[in-house]
Amino acid sequence: MVRSINHIGIAVRSIDEMRAFYEDVLGARYEGEETVPDQGVRVGFFLVGDVRLELLEPIDDESPVARFIERRGPGLHHIACAVDDLDARIAQLKTRGVRLIDEDARSGAHHMRIAFLHPKASGGVLTELCQPVESNEG
Repeated sequence: MVRSINHIGIAVRSIDEMRAFYEDVLGARYEGEETVPDQGVRVGFFLVGDVRLELLEPIDDESPVARFIERRGPGLHHIACAVDDLDARIAQLKTRGVRLIDEDARSGAHHMRIAFLHPKASGGVLTELCQPVESNEG
């Protein structure tokens, strides 16, 4: 099952423009950035307690985050939950008929394997399941 909230994804037009708000107003600790070309985003990592905020800036006008911002504007994009065995969890969800965006795990930011559940399966909230790459080795 779900172990914890790993991160909250927030769609932004510019990480650079929002950085001062998250650091100076909220007091979040900036951890750095990573570009995920296959998802068309640049990701800025900010730590608040035990939860990471991931600011998602589109680098491609056709990326899912760019389309999200075009339709809805900047804001809450998804919630990511940590799981111990992502492949087993995906298989369980398929068996239960839960609608998925990703039927197989893929690489995500911050050394994670990820899979998204369709928002129609979770009351309109885009939900990501994630597992650190190293915890699946062995």
